[in-house]
Amino acid sequence: MTIINRILPELRQAYSEFPGFRLEEDLTWSRGLLSNPPSKKSEDVLTTNCMIPKGDGDEMLVKIYEPAKREQDKLPAMLWIHGGGFVMGHPDMDDVLCERFVETANCVVVSIDYRLAPEHPYPAAIEDCYAGLVWMTNEHQSLGIDVKRVAIAGASGGGGLTAALALMARDKGGPSIIFQMPLYPMLDNRNVTPSSYEIIDDHATWSRTNNLTAWHLYLGEEKDINARSPYAVPARAENLTGLPPAYICIGQLDLFRDETIDYVTRLAQAGVDVEFHLYPGSYHCFEVFVPEVKVSQQAIQNYLDAMARALNF
Repeated sequence: MTIINRILPELRQAYSEFPGFRLEEDLTWSRGLLSNPPSKKSEDVLTTNCMIPKGDGDEMLVKIYEPAKREQDKLPAMLWIHGGGFVMGHPDMDDVLCERFVETANCVVVSIDYRLAPEHPYPAAIEDCYAGLVWMTNEHQSLGIDVKRVAIAGASGGGGLTAALALMARDKGGPSIIFQMPLYPMLDNRNVTPSSYEIIDDHATWSRTNNLTAWHLYLGEEKDINARSPYAVPARAENLTGLPPAYICIGQLDLFRDETIDYVTRLAQAGVDVEFHLYPGSYHCFEVFVPEVKVSQQAIQNYLDAMARALNF
């Protein structure tokens, strides 16, 4: 049975019509596929932009989302890390999702415009993520943040960076994170699992070819050395103890399925509380490509609710 026949009927059309990323042939064109048109802003969420120091001391954009009418001086906070396989993406593409996190969890969301490969290979992205987390917690008074209730989250490549950031924050001794949400995360550059060989269709929202290319671009010229670091490749982490509780979900037809399941298993074995959801008949980023169908609405609501529970204990 082919992959297309295993996809849920309500998700098939979007999969068949997607042209597929062509990272190696035309990265600029591929980046354009993630440029979403402006959407209607929520009247209940205030969004502001500012520039903060990034990992190399220069400046990067962050977008701050908060309730338009705040009733508390200090709110819980979440650092959001956009997806794009370390080589694509921008905070603007997740405006609607970040607004929904604010509305559901009554929190402040900070979304960072970290540096992308290949222009800026590892460790640029994770250094920027860590710099964003440090800035957010250092500026807790001006942002109205409760530093005892800080979470990190991201999807796909951003999910991989979320996992890496949890490891880095633990090893550096802070800032304190109470919850991590790496959604269908990009965790392992080795591409040796059965699921990493299953998704080879040109229409795939993330294929084996794209994954191999993205990891090559991200790890850069020192790929053999960089790949040994768990901050580059979280699946390589030998010790997962002491990490914050996690929520992770993935579609069964996602090439990251097996590396994600392995990571979930290792988290649980390390004594880390983890909630995991596997969605049959669903591919990579299915809820982003077809948000209106039942399975997508369920997946989105599940992770929104999980964040709300974690931040409002």
